[in-house]
Amino acid sequence: MDEWNDQADQGGQDGPVETVIEVRNLTKRFGSKLVLDNVSLAIEKGKTTVIIGPSGCGKTVLIKHFIALQRPSAGEVYFRDQRIDRLSEHDLDDIRTHFGYLFQEGALFDSLSVAENIMFPIRQHHRDVTRKAMEEVVKAKLAMVGLDGFQNYFPANLSGGQRKRVALARAVALNPEVILYDEPTTGLDPIRSDIINELVLKLEGDLNVTSVVVTHDMKSAYKVGDRIIMLHNGRIIADGDADQIRSHPHPTVQQFIHGQVSEDDLAVLRMSGVVAQSQFLPRDFEK
Repeated sequence: MDEWNDQADQGGQDGPVETVIEVRNLTKRFGSKLVLDNVSLAIEKGKTTVIIGPSGCGKTVLIKHFIALQRPSAGEVYFRDQRIDRLSEHDLDDIRTHFGYLFQEGALFDSLSVAENIMFPIRQHHRDVTRKAMEEVVKAKLAMVGLDGFQNYFPANLSGGQRKRVALARAVALNPEVILYDEPTTGLDPIRSDIINELVLKLEGDLNVTSVVVTHDMKSAYKVGDRIIMLHNGRIIADGDADQIRSHPHPTVQQFIHGQVSEDDLAVLRMSGVVAQSQFLPRDFEK
C-alpha cells in the first residue's frame, strides 16, 4: 500500500463508532476491467458519507455493493455485522427494506402517478397495508420533500428537480435506516441542486438516517458531508472531513476538487501535429 492509501486509511476518525455498512477487501471486475481494487470501508451510523471521484472510478458500483445489487469478485460486504454479499435474492428482501436508494435519474415509473410510484415499495414489501394507510404515507413523504398535492401528477408533468424529489419521497417510503444517493444533483441547476442538498440534511435530522452520497459536485459534497471519501482508479486515496479534503496533499485530490486538468492531460491536448483535412467541404453539398 502506498503512502497516499496509508493516509486515506487513517481518515481522521476519533474514538469508537457504530458501523452500519462495512466492505472488506472489496474487489470488482467486469471482464478484464478492474473497477474496485481491494477497497475496505466502514460507514458510520447517523452520519452523511460522501463519495467523490472522476467518472468511471467505481463510485456507483461501490454503493450498489452495499445492498448487493452488485456482487464482489472478491471481498466481503456486511450490514450490521451480517454478511450479505452471499445471500440469495429471497434472503436479501428483508435487508433491502432497511435501505432507500435514490437513483441517478430518479428511475420513476412513467406509467404510474406520483402517489403510485411512492406506494410501489410499500406494496412490494407490505402487501397487507390498506389503500388508506398507503395514501397517508404518500402524503407524509411528499410533505417531507415539499410536494404534497402532487399525488395525481405523472412524471412527464414534473420538472427534473420535482422528479428527483418524488424519487426521494419513494426512497424513504419504508422509513429506511440508510439512504443511498447516486449523483442526486446531476442535471439540476444550482438552485434545484441546493434544494436537494437541503433535503439530504433535513432527512438526516428528521429521520435519523445514515446517508451515503455519490457525487462529483464539490459544493454539494462540502455542504452535506460529515465525511468525504475520494475514489481514484478503484482505490480510496483520501478520507476525511471537508477541511481535510480541501487541504489534502495528494495532487489528484487537489486537481479534482478544483476542477483542474492535469499537466499530462494538458500536454496531450496541446500537442502540435498534422491537422487532417476535412473529408467533405460545404461546397460538396451545394447543387
